[in-house]
Amino acid sequence: MATFVLIHGAGDVGWYWHLVEAELRARGHDTVSPDLPCEDDSAGLPEYAGTVAEAIGDRTDLIVVAQSSGGFTAPLVCDRMVVELLVLVAPMIPMPGEAPADYSAGTGYDREERDRYDDVVALFYQDVPPELAAEALKRGRAQSEARMGEPFPLRAWPDVPTRVLICRDDRVFPAGFLRRVARERLGITPDEIDGGHTPALSRPHELADRLEAYAAEEGPLR
Repeated sequence: MATFVLIHGAGDVGWYWHLVEAELRARGHDTVSPDLPCEDDSAGLPEYAGTVAEAIGDRTDLIVVAQSSGGFTAPLVCDRMVVELLVLVAPMIPMPGEAPADYSAGTGYDREERDRYDDVVALFYQDVPPELAAEALKRGRAQSEARMGEPFPLRAWPDVPTRVLICRDDRVFPAGFLRRVARERLGITPDEIDGGHTPALSRPHELADRLEAYAAEEGPLR
């Protein structure tokens, strides 16, 4: 069985993954979903990766899964630990030397034609049950940007098999945008599921199915 290391996005908490964790644990897997130090002005990407590595401890057979801006942290974890597979979900996909603050300009996201939403629920949680969306908002934290101008420290993408899973109805990172970025930056044609930006809350069973299938294909379940 695998250990799924689940990394949340900006201003969020490990709770985001709780339904997917329940699914995976019911199938016999182990899970780790730490809270990143996103409110700490002294913490940057290396500290985020250190938090994840500390939570992993001596676990093995690691499948690292990152949501949204967690795509900046996950490769650093893969550089520190022995990882079987990296899965990026509705992700940001960094280039070597690119700061998170420069991602919008670097990918052309700031020029991307897309619908605009002022309401947080409409943008992030449009297909999440209302009670879960409300709980997610209550648990959300401020995201420090104090060190988001620092370059992504890796010189190259880690030598780990990588899958990209995008959401067809994502209002944050539209599917067309992520298809292009995944192709340009990783040479990957992403897989797709229905739903918005937060499938761990809107489609936990389907997402767990995908993660388990990826592990069986390329990870320690072979």
